[in-house]
Amino acid sequence: MVQLTPELLLNAYAVGIFPMAEARDDPDLYWIDPERRGILPLDRFHVPRSLRRTLRRAPFEIRVDSAFRAVVAGCAEPTPDRRESWINNEIQAVYGALFDEGYAHCVECWQDGALAGGLYGVAIGGAFFGESMFSRVEDASKVALVHLVARMEAGGYRLLDTQFVTAHLARFGAIEIPREEYRKRLRLALRAPARFPVQLPDAALRRYAGG
Repeated sequence: MVQLTPELLLNAYAVGIFPMAEARDDPDLYWIDPERRGILPLDRFHVPRSLRRTLRRAPFEIRVDSAFRAVVAGCAEPTPDRRESWINNEIQAVYGALFDEGYAHCVECWQDGALAGGLYGVAIGGAFFGESMFSRVEDASKVALVHLVARMEAGGYRLLDTQFVTAHLARFGAIEIPREEYRKRLRLALRAPARFPVQLPDAALRRYAGG
């Protein structure tokens, strides 16, 4: 079996494939290259009305890249809707290494000093590959997604890859596109200069909260 390394993972993302495990305790990894790929077009990003109200209430403290490994561990936890996770120990380790090298980022929602939810992914050029999200408090992962998109737009990103489209992501405007169309968009995005901003001005979020 080929050992998963940060370099191998970056090369895989650059050609449009990504790894998954069958289960949390399964040591084997599989390379995925879907015929139809999920993306969330930034110019079609939609925030549901109820979430706009949550954003205006600001129930969470938002942090970026302060607890990356804790976010990945949270994403690997079983939930009532998902008893098995595709994030095994090897995936946790290699994404932690990518974070140490500056290629992976996370958006965190904190409440009363505890991690309430968040998401993480990999950034290469102007492409961001969203990996997973989790919530321990209602709406935490949704708020993290809004903050991710705001940072992507502020930082000059061109592509938000969601891998697949779930009902949850479809509410925000996620769509499926054919593999070849995805690869064209990916090539363009990889050449685009971008940065992942830690801080955002209030105005960058106001348009999503509607206030």
